[in-house]
Amino acid sequence: MSRPRPFVRLLNFTSRLAPCRRPDDATDKGFMRLQSLAIILSCSLLPGLSLAAEKTVYGLNEYVSLADLDLQVAAKLDTGAKTASLSARDIERFKRDGETWVRFYLAIDEAHEHAIERPLARISKIKRRAGDFDPEEGKTYTARPVIELQVCMGKARRTIEVNLTDRSAFQYPLLIGSEALKRLDAMVDPSLKYAAGKPGCTPDANSAE
Repeated sequence: MSRPRPFVRLLNFTSRLAPCRRPDDATDKGFMRLQSLAIILSCSLLPGLSLAAEKTVYGLNEYVSLADLDLQVAAKLDTGAKTASLSARDIERFKRDGETWVRFYLAIDEAHEHAIERPLARISKIKRRAGDFDPEEGKTYTARPVIELQVCMGKARRTIEVNLTDRSAFQYPLLIGSEALKRLDAMVDPSLKYAAGKPGCTPDANSAE
């Protein structure tokens, strides 16, 4: 197993110190302490370096394929949001075979005029912003239906939870929050955009359930 590059560079640094030390006890002891400190520091960094190596770096915006809906959209990746959110309108719940389902239309453009029906996974309570609070209603949150969708971003395919709400006032119809980003093993670099390119998941792509 190869060592992470920062670890190798740190060892190289300590080895280069050897020719520079003076041949006296005090300096030797100081060098040994410095070398020990360098090794301890490198070992403490290894778990983080290993974890980072297993993740994929994405940009602030990425193309995402929604296989269940035969749709590809531009998404915003937001580590400050907890759940993913898809732009939808005319959302209603109904019963089918004793189970609760959700019927909705995509609120993306006029081309999406067909109703979509999906099983309801749960109801998510989203805290309202100060400007959205209605004193007469008295609720500090909005209840949004949540469905499960299979998404592909880059070469990673996962099933994630997505809440439904009208995002037509926003630039991006899909928001990918921190919970979905964790499932996608994603790290976000806000200086990048569309770093992963078009979704390219193969039929046997890793799909952690």
